[in-house]
Amino acid sequence: MEITVDINDYTAHDATGLARLIADRQVSPAEVHDVAARAIDAVDPVLGAVAGERFATPLDHSSDGPFAGVPFAIKDLIAHAAGVPQRNGSRLFGDGLVPAEDTYLMARFRRAGLATMAVTTTPELGFNASTEAAAAYGRPTRNPWDTDRSPGGSSGGSAALVAAGALPMAHANDGGGSIRIPAAACGLVGLKPTQGRTTPGPEYADPLMGLGIEFAVTRTVRDSAGLLDAVHGSEPGDRYLLPAPERPFAELVGQDVRPLRIAVCTNPYDPSRAVDPQSVATVQEVAAVLERLGHHVEEAAPRIDAQTFDDANFTAWCSFLADGVYATAELLGVTPSREHLEATTLECARYGATLTARDLYAADRVFNTVRREVARFLGEYDVLLTPTTAQPTVPLGHLDADNPELDARGWYDRIFDYGAFTSVFNTTGHPAISLPLGQSAEGWPVGVQFAGRYGDEATLLQLAGTMERAMPWAHRRPRVHA
Repeated sequence: MEITVDINDYTAHDATGLARLIADRQVSPAEVHDVAARAIDAVDPVLGAVAGERFATPLDHSSDGPFAGVPFAIKDLIAHAAGVPQRNGSRLFGDGLVPAEDTYLMARFRRAGLATMAVTTTPELGFNASTEAAAAYGRPTRNPWDTDRSPGGSSGGSAALVAAGALPMAHANDGGGSIRIPAAACGLVGLKPTQGRTTPGPEYADPLMGLGIEFAVTRTVRDSAGLLDAVHGSEPGDRYLLPAPERPFAELVGQDVRPLRIAVCTNPYDPSRAVDPQSVATVQEVAAVLERLGHHVEEAAPRIDAQTFDDANFTAWCSFLADGVYATAELLGVTPSREHLEATTLECARYGATLTARDLYAADRVFNTVRREVARFLGEYDVLLTPTTAQPTVPLGHLDADNPELDARGWYDRIFDYGAFTSVFNTTGHPAISLPLGQSAEGWPVGVQFAGRYGDEATLLQLAGTMERAMPWAHRRPRVHA
């Protein structure tokens, strides 16, 4: 017999819990979708996290996948659904380009049973650690913990809705921290899988010179593990092929991880970047808990030359922006200008258009050096622990992409001053996860990042499950909540 579920019941369950209720026929998918729609409608007028209008009914999905009927949303960037306009957070795309088919990952989301109810906001072309594309969407996206603060980016719309209880999880992607930064700002679990663990096709082989990875933000570790079980794997033509995990990730998260050798670093690779004392203190507290749990913990970090790394990363980002901007403008028959683009996007695209093939190869040589150094380091340690971001969150406006006073490099530096710890693992391809293990004096979440060996999401997720039990966060709720 079905039971009635209200919004409080709905928000108390993660995606795994909702899937079980639906599978056991304690609630119907239609009832869950109705409650989810009301939850989205309750919080989005404040948060501004939905791009356009919520769908009247969820997109088609399997009725027998592991998350059959569970409400979901896709970000307005990279992954897309057939017939659903995609604007990439930019006026350049007008009302949106309408794809004729799903991306491979979107098809996997459908097969997993996820009921996509909306598209979520992103900064313009994803090049921001905040989600404030007011020019495209009419308003910035706000953090449900403090609506004067940023929800992070570039997956800030997805993170805001999940943190506010409107959805149990949502699609996200990460080219320099865009899963982990909003997860930290909004108090969520943000896993960036290993390069190649999820498919970016068919449009992309290596988004952002291989830096871009597709996945999701969730409220619980078991949801990240279960979703990765459901959607991991390559498709024909993909550039990378990783071995399938020996055991389902979801089987591991309930078991405490073996004793690990864990390195701790609270200083970014660029020592000129300041780190908030509360972020440092949270890492130190987590390190102390890890020691009590029997892990070997010591201060250590890979050796990375900040100047050469940032120069290479800047080249990768600006060349990617230039390709996207100028190819789209040519398709639409327009000349890129401030009419279509925010000031810093235009500056970065113009700079990217001046780069040569030799510049890209030079950047790739730096990436090779960084990859090999981090791989060497993670041969000595199982995991590296750092803050996720240099400070818990930033005020809205601090990362205003439509700031004409910033040139291309000035904009890059401002973004990566905040996301000072995340981008290295996009370069190396190693998996990394942000967990909301701390809370600031102001009541904001404080995220910590664990990075692991290439292809070893299993250890990261098992460690994350251990920490979720040791330092739980499920009892914390933001001010804006369904």
